[in-house]
This record gives sequence, C-alpha cells and structure tokens, in this order.
Amino acid sequence: MAKIIKSDRSVIPACDVPTLDKLKELVLETYSVEGIGAYKIGFELVIPYGMRKVIETIRDITDTPIIYDHQKAATDIPDTGIKFMRACKGVKAVILFPQAGPETEQAWIKAAKEENMNIIVGGEMTHKAYLESDNGFLNNDMPTRVYTIAANLGVTDFVVPGNKPDKIKEYKALLEAMNIKPTFYSPGLIKQGGSLTAGAKAAGERWHAIIGRGIYQAEDMGKAAKEFVKKII
Repeated sequence: MAKIIKSDRSVIPACDVPTLDKLKELVLETYSVEGIGAYKIGFELVIPYGMRKVIETIRDITDTPIIYDHQKAATDIPDTGIKFMRACKGVKAVILFPQAGPETEQAWIKAAKEENMNIIVGGEMTHKAYLESDNGFLNNDMPTRVYTIAANLGVTDFVVPGNKPDKIKEYKALLEAMNIKPTFYSPGLIKQGGSLTAGAKAAGERWHAIIGRGIYQAEDMGKAAKEFVKKII
C-alpha cells in the first residue's frame, strides 16, 4: 500500500469539532503549516454530516491526507469489514482497533487490502482502566496479540499511546524483532498528559503526533500547530 504520510514525522490535528464551520476554521488555520501531515476525522462530524460532506469540506481547502478514526472500528463481526471499507472511500486511511478478536482483525485487514484502503492498527489506548492490570476489561496481552497479527498480515502503521512512552518502546521492540519497520501514530498527548519529546524519543524515526484539543481549543490554532511541529521535527 502507498505511504500514508510522505514525511517520517508530522503533527496530525484531530478534528473532533462539532460543526463543519469549526472544521473549516481548523483546517484553514493549520493546513499551510509545514509539518502538518494529515487530518484525522471521527464520529462527531461524520455521523451528523456524512463522510462525503466532511471530506469535501477539507478538500475545498487542501489535499492533505485524511484519516478516518471510527472510534473504534473492527469491533463487529468479520463479515462487515468489507462494508466498512467501502463506506470509507475517499479517505487515505482508516484506524482499526480490533477488540472483537483475531477473526475480526484478520477479516477486516484483508477487506482493507481488497478495497485498496490503507490501515493503521491500534492495540492499546491512552485512558485508564483499559487492560486488566489497570482494572480494565481486556487481557494484558491483547495489544501485543493485535500488533503481532497485523504485522504478520503486512501492516506497518500502528497506533500507540502517546502518554505511555515505555509501552511505545515495548511495541517498537516487538515489531522490529519481526523485521517490521513500524510507523507510529500517537494520541494521548498534551491534554492527556503525553509529552511530545518523550513520545518522539520512544517511537524513533517514524512517528506522527495526533493532537486534538491542544490545537482546536487554542486561541491561535495555527500558532499552536507550529509550536507542536517544532518539538518533533
């Protein structure tokens, strides 16, 4: 599959804003910032306005790649993967968090390949009480299993928690031991306590920082984006 973002490091604004006008404002203020690698869109815009309208709003301003984060995709039965990929046509990549198990993960990754859709696979999230060791529902080895299955199917792009640099190092070592050169994408920064400096150091050469509130809640979104880019590039 094609490389999702041309540069090895960038900042990705998470467009978790409530209206198309807010989306337009966010993109207008940031798209010309050198180091903005993509825009991540999610349910807050796509459910009320539709995928096509959200894509069109961004495309009227810039051809910067768009990543769709379903929050969370690949948690259904295996057979729905192909429908999901077809519904997401127009974006450069989709993020999957296959918490429904290995059969769903494998089927959805294969569906993405059939539809020529780039995918980014996540295993561990940023918030508390996710894994059993932190009073969560999911087995502690779930992220490792998810990343391993994805890597064995040729995936090289992965979501890792930006506020857990030690875990980033752990997953990087796992994937590199499988002869994978991973590209990482990290939420959990700024408002969730993650450090850009620590995240960048842990992830290595290929890392994209996903920043939501730190940009779209800033008084000057363009200035905020520039400051974040300086810290990782």
